[in-house]
Amino acid sequence: MRKARIYILAFLCLFFSISYASDKFIDDYVIRIENKEGGQIAVSRDVGKKWIPQGKVLSPVTSVNTKGYTASQWISTGEVAAAAVNAIHIKTASPKTIFSILPFEFQKQQKRYRSYFNSRTSLYTDIESNHSIFGGSFSPTVGSRVLVNSMTMKPGYNPAIGDVFSIFVSRPLDYPEALIFENRVGGRVRLLYKDGREETVASVRRRVIGVGRFSGSRFLNAGRIRANHPGVIDISTSVSGKVGGFQIIPSTHSESPEMKSSQTASQWMIVGPLSLSSRSLEGVAPLFNSYLRPNYSEEDIFDPEWKKKFLGRFLVDVKINGHWRPMPIFAMNPLADLPPEANTFLRDVEEIRILFPR
Repeated sequence: MRKARIYILAFLCLFFSISYASDKFIDDYVIRIENKEGGQIAVSRDVGKKWIPQGKVLSPVTSVNTKGYTASQWISTGEVAAAAVNAIHIKTASPKTIFSILPFEFQKQQKRYRSYFNSRTSLYTDIESNHSIFGGSFSPTVGSRVLVNSMTMKPGYNPAIGDVFSIFVSRPLDYPEALIFENRVGGRVRLLYKDGREETVASVRRRVIGVGRFSGSRFLNAGRIRANHPGVIDISTSVSGKVGGFQIIPSTHSESPEMKSSQTASQWMIVGPLSLSSRSLEGVAPLFNSYLRPNYSEEDIFDPEWKKKFLGRFLVDVKINGHWRPMPIFAMNPLADLPPEANTFLRDVEEIRILFPR
């Protein structure tokens, strides 16, 4: 009993030290994952007093991948390096060492995906894609702090069976109402607030006019954020079961070897800092850290409080001919060739707007 009390006290101290380390952010909830077969996955909104079960661990993670994706270098150790409807990546060491937390579908489909998904470096859950911590009500944001056994994760950490991961998900205290991208070279990227304030946070270097076959878009519908990490905002134009979408990426990342095609292909918007002397945008809020997250469920419409659910989700719409309208749908067979019309499907889009939860 005494040991349990000490554990709870340490947990509370850590929670409050995180909550009030900055007066600009406030913690929303904590995700707790027991790294063992059958381990509980739960969420708390009240500093650990009550835990809401979300699922179970099917297979624990026991190793790390030292060759993670390029953009993981722009996040700190002990933080969420990516949040998506089909994965969560955790940074454990520089420059690109990560481990992954994956939804139920990946237990059988890991061979279809990139090498940083494998059985030893990934924790498999029984939670489906686009639900709960994977793009549902309790998805984390990029940069969310990750503790191990209620302690700060040390650089070079290697997951062990029985470890408990705690992911602290926070949001800005001064929460924006919308994020708008003017879809033209030199266009402004603006944060809009409920009191009418505007803040220009970036500049558009290359406009987006087409859509591509981004594999994760098959897990959700059009007008939703599929993923956010230090080098991407991935937005779906598809319907569940098919693929289609576009990405917004920072200018330095667009020059990475695997992203060279973004300089000429139509399915990427490239954004950069406001001036040459400004800090590059990779891993920086509000676009690529702390503010955005995949956050949607097809089951919202069946909820008795469906209006509240819808207003509590991120939504992406577009302006065409001066009028805001829902995201146009362009869905493709993931195995078919890219149709020619995909390259210009978004050519009439004047602005892209990400609406924040109310």
